[in-house]
Amino acid sequence: MNRAPSSVWRNPVHFLAFGLGSGAAPWAPGTAGTAAAVIPYLLWIQFLSPLWFIALLGLTFVVGVWLCERTSEDLGVHDHSGIVWDEFVGYWLTMFLAPQGWEWALVGFVLFRFFDVLKPWPVKWADRRVAGGFGIMVDDVLAGIYAWLGMQILMRLW
Repeated sequence: MNRAPSSVWRNPVHFLAFGLGSGAAPWAPGTAGTAAAVIPYLLWIQFLSPLWFIALLGLTFVVGVWLCERTSEDLGVHDHSGIVWDEFVGYWLTMFLAPQGWEWALVGFVLFRFFDVLKPWPVKWADRRVAGGFGIMVDDVLAGIYAWLGMQILMRLW
């Protein structure tokens, strides 16, 4: 069972790192964080042009490195299970250039969770060997790249 620190609800940096609080879910915080990332995707991110989408990915990655590093240091735990900002960015990366609509958002959710949990090389390597906020973010970005490739293949087969 995941126990979120009370600072998640008081500290805006922790609140963001915990995916707007979704990482405080008592079970499967990574899945809860990914599910929370679907909401802004469906409401507005899916409508961005590719250029704005890439800008959003870059900004959320850079900010995420800082958020995750700071929260991890404050909590004294590297990559606390409740830190799910990396799931947000990994999921959004999965959805880059995907067709609009909830059906594809669901496909992306399943693909991203699959690769985030499976952790094929180099995802597992990065998860274990790369430290700090960058390390917290990079393994989910790599899982997002696998999921993005899977999404692109499915789009072409559909």
